[in-house]
Amino acid sequence: MARESTVAHGPEHGLERLIFFSDAVFAIVITLLVIEIRAPHLPFGSPDRDYWVALINLTPEFLGFFVSFFVIGFFWAGHHRTLSLASHYSPRLMFPNLILLVTMAAMPFFTAFASANPGMRVPVFCYCTWLAIAGIANRRLQSIVTAPPVVDEHVSADVAATTRDRGTAVILGALTGAAMSLFVPVLGQVMLCTIPLWRWVLQRRAGGALKPRGDIPARKEY
Repeated sequence: MARESTVAHGPEHGLERLIFFSDAVFAIVITLLVIEIRAPHLPFGSPDRDYWVALINLTPEFLGFFVSFFVIGFFWAGHHRTLSLASHYSPRLMFPNLILLVTMAAMPFFTAFASANPGMRVPVFCYCTWLAIAGIANRRLQSIVTAPPVVDEHVSADVAATTRDRGTAVILGALTGAAMSLFVPVLGQVMLCTIPLWRWVLQRRAGGALKPRGDIPARKEY
């Protein structure tokens, strides 16, 4: 019984709780996005055309919803990918992880702000800048997870570097969008598509394409 109690409250349990809590926050945030889309309310008996027009007028809100849904989804996937490299819990994970979750929790607001003011400089700039802040928080967490004592001993240096490059590419892509929004606001969020390009540039700078995530050496059986 004593041994079971030690396992239940040990470092591995702390890592599991951090992951479960993070998954819950991501799930709630991604659901809250749709709440920001207000269903149109028309007077009873309005013609069908008015309903269709009202829905069409919500196009920016729906576009913002889909963009941010996948943005948050990619952050969640990255968080999942990063934490899969960890095998040891450290208290150093707690605060950076909370900062990342804070940035994610605010995404519905910035999504609504940009969607309600499509193509406007300040809303688009704020959206991209906040995404860059989220990227910085994510990159900080990746730095901790991909280094001792948290990282699994069997994770190769190439895999750790690739994970960090993914985080850096998000920051650079978001900053590209923020810079573009100052000159051509309508292209600000479009520039988020440069994130894969930035990742390619970072890999080239490192001396060529690094090993993919699937190349993590198999765990040794003892």
